[in-house]
This record gives sequence, C-alpha cells and structure tokens, in this order.
Amino acid sequence: MAEAVRVVLAKLGLDGHDRGLKVVARMLRDAGMEVVYLGLRQSPEAVAGVVEQEDADAVGLSMHNASHMTLAPAMVEALREIGLDTPVVIGGIVPDADAAALREAGVAAVLGPGASAMEVERTVRRVVEERGR
Repeated sequence: MAEAVRVVLAKLGLDGHDRGLKVVARMLRDAGMEVVYLGLRQSPEAVAGVVEQEDADAVGLSMHNASHMTLAPAMVEALREIGLDTPVVIGGIVPDADAAALREAGVAAVLGPGASAMEVERTVRRVVEERGR
C-alpha cells in the first residue's frame, strides 16, 4: 500500500482567521492524507522545522490578511535554507494578479476562496507528485 501524503498546515504571522484551515485539514484527512495542523501565529522558520521533523510532503498555508506576498515567499525561502524543496500551497484571499508572482517566488500552487474539497486534494497530490514523491 502506498504511503499517505503528509501535509503540514499553518497560519503565518498575525492572521487569526483559522476556520478555513481547519476545514482544509478535515478535507485532506478525509482524503486519506496525514495532516499536521500547527494552527495560528506561526513563523516560516518554525513551520520549516516541523516540515523537516515530520518529513512532510507538502506545506499548506492559509492567507487572509494581505501578507501573502511577503509570508509565502518567506516560507519557500525558510524551507530552502534548511535544504528542503517541499512544495508550498497557499489558499485564501489572494488576488488573481498576485498568483503568477507567487509562483515565480517558488509557491507551487494558489487556491482561491471556494476551492472544492476535490480541487484541494488534487492540487496537493499534484504538487507532491511533481516534486518526485
């Protein structure tokens, strides 16, 4: 049997809106993935440390406070600084105009508000597969 995909989910910075991330955690768990939920007020460095410790296959970040252009690239960089190429998927309130710049900064995928459970699952599985797992 194939090993389950392991995903670390977190909210970076001071954003206190975590209901959507809790819904995503349940979606991914129900899809057979292992979820490590870190919750609110995390730093990119702390999340990267957990990704390394847990040997996670992907990182999921929820963004709702307009900090995505700073914090998402910082997450990618924190992973790179410890030698990881773990894909980062962000979701939440991200303007379409910012998605291309985020991908250029190394974010693997951007999901907007209202993404379905199927879309979230497929996106996570796709980015993990693309990184060679």
